[in-house]
Amino acid sequence: MSLVSDAIWAASPTTTRGQPTPLSSDPKGERIAYASGKSVFLRSIDNPAVSKQYTQHTAQTTVARFAPSGFYVASGDASGTVRVWDCAGEGATKGDYHIIAGRINDLAWDGDSQRIIAVGDGKERFGHCITADSGNSVGEISGHSSQINSVAIRQQRPLRAATGSDDTSLVFYHGAPFKFNTSLRGQHNRFIFGTAFAPDGSVLASVGADKRIWLYDGRTGEAKGQIGEGVHTGSIFGLSWAKDSKHFVTASADQTVRIWDPEAGKAVQTWRMGEEGVPSIPGQQVGVVWPSGRSDGLIISVDLEGNLNYLVDGTPTPSRVVRGHQKNITAAGISGSTFFTGSYEGRVLAWDTATGSATKVEGDCHSNYVAGFTASDPRSESDVFSVGWDDTLRSISVSSKIFTGSASALKFQPKGIATTSDVVLVPSSDSIAVYSKGSKANSLSVKYTPTCIAAHGSHVAVGGDDKLVHVYTLSGTDLKETGTELRRATAPISALAFSLSGSKIAVGANNGKIYAFEASGDWKIITDRWSAHTARITSLAWDDSEKYVASGSLDTNVMAWSVEDPGKRIKAMNAHKDGVTGVAWEKAGKILSAGGDSSVKVWQLKL
Repeated sequence: MSLVSDAIWAASPTTTRGQPTPLSSDPKGERIAYASGKSVFLRSIDNPAVSKQYTQHTAQTTVARFAPSGFYVASGDASGTVRVWDCAGEGATKGDYHIIAGRINDLAWDGDSQRIIAVGDGKERFGHCITADSGNSVGEISGHSSQINSVAIRQQRPLRAATGSDDTSLVFYHGAPFKFNTSLRGQHNRFIFGTAFAPDGSVLASVGADKRIWLYDGRTGEAKGQIGEGVHTGSIFGLSWAKDSKHFVTASADQTVRIWDPEAGKAVQTWRMGEEGVPSIPGQQVGVVWPSGRSDGLIISVDLEGNLNYLVDGTPTPSRVVRGHQKNITAAGISGSTFFTGSYEGRVLAWDTATGSATKVEGDCHSNYVAGFTASDPRSESDVFSVGWDDTLRSISVSSKIFTGSASALKFQPKGIATTSDVVLVPSSDSIAVYSKGSKANSLSVKYTPTCIAAHGSHVAVGGDDKLVHVYTLSGTDLKETGTELRRATAPISALAFSLSGSKIAVGANNGKIYAFEASGDWKIITDRWSAHTARITSLAWDDSEKYVASGSLDTNVMAWSVEDPGKRIKAMNAHKDGVTGVAWEKAGKILSAGGDSSVKVWQLKL
């Protein structure tokens, strides 16, 4: 038996206000590459639910670029490291080079896919030129007095390169090896954020925080003139050329994406995200790519929220918006065919398990860390409840994907959430609160510190830091102690889950051990042999047959366990970088997991 990766519903690009977010497309126009957290995602443009994740960086990734050959990707991170890796096969790393002592802001390949220039915010230097296969130096990036934000290499011979910097200058280089040629000053009076050569090498364009667009001769670097003065009303963060070299596209903080005709010097198409005249910080466009190799003229931009907007010539609004998480997913839960995930900044997404597409849950949402989800009936589209570290309990309509009603103020930090018999139970550090119809109906004080909770029918199980599972009965809104305590764990309890019928319960502990008990009578142990995890169990889920339990842990692994054969385990190693934070069974043989890499993954259980 094995767990096979079926799909990766990728995280969104990581964005930072006031900084460009580079996007790159492969030569065929089939995939885009971008940095997210400590990973790089290669995502299918036509089917965004299909993606590949590269996880070998140890620091926050900042940029990823496809080689012109389409066989390799170069990616940079905040520690100044550039990695070159195979994007056609299994993602094997071909090179690992330390370029500068600071953040890599951008990088560019030459037309032969042999040389890479990487630039950023270093201490001794702001950039370097190396060979992709060995990391040997093939030039010097000099002439700037401040961090370099962008770099472009002319794809034809004679080779030329250009860099744009915070010092407002654009430096032109001759190569190879690349040597300083001229420093162009006066065109921009604020930070330069983007530089790009036309695919035919005839023109170089630059954009920046001063809202200006400048054009230069692609061979000599001579400034030709400025176009579109006063059109963009916010910083321009990115530009990308069409493959015919006759148009380019820009993305700006004024919430617009514009196509420009450099010959005529004017914009020929504009897309505005959000309402005209209504400023929206999340709507700022911080990156754009015009994928070559496509015949449909598709343009993809990214906004500050990380949403990928698909723009087609002639349509005023995006034809598609691809959403995902930018921050670590902290909680997950399922209701029917909808998988809910919440991240630590309060963003909640509803994923369609059939298509892998995400919808943002609108309305009065959490303002920070989402701590848990629970569904009245996980197998039907019943309402979902959530708690967060903004100390609120909220309800979500699954059908309309919005937060309903007003939030219930908890006045304490929730330690988990469970629902049964039309009531919601939320433990605090010293009590278990019972909520009915959005308001607090009862509370039971306890002498231990609760860590997690699960409920089914009249049974309520609460895990504690005393290494015990305390069992209660629920009658209406009254919670009563039964005196039953499940004693097997050798560490504080961290996760609980009842099976679908409520006849079994799985118990996870801080040390990675998992136990299963009968959930009636004398609550006898089913197994205590599930012990392959090496860190805290964060999430447990039973399948409908009640024969298998899925588990997620901070050790980054997802595992499935068999009740009938307790000695057997089925594992997906390194499922989520920075730990697994949620698991659920979508249907027989299919597990959904969410984690610290901000992505959702689908696993097929092969028996």
